[in-house]
Amino acid sequence: MERSFFERAWDVVRQVPAGRVASYGQVARLMGAPRCARQVGYAMHGSPGMAGGVPCHRVVFSDGSLAPGFAFGGPDEQRRMLEAEGVRFRADGRVDMACSQWEA
Repeated sequence: MERSFFERAWDVVRQVPAGRVASYGQVARLMGAPRCARQVGYAMHGSPGMAGGVPCHRVVFSDGSLAPGFAFGGPDEQRRMLEAEGVRFRADGRVDMACSQWEA
């Protein structure tokens, strides 16, 4: 049985290690759908979250910005979760992608 787009996106995100982040576009490229970053966002919003083993808080915009409507408590909660894992932030509040982006 073929896995749905959401399930394939969640499979990629489950591989992002603690202390690292991936961009929506990066997840889309890794799952073979390079022009589907927006749909990856929908998948993260609809994910079962950590209870389902999907660390969707580790997915950010390519410029390091956090999701304004982070589904599990807002961007402050997303930042708190990332900082707890050791993800570094820039002075402007964005993730420092140069040292925190996952290299798959």
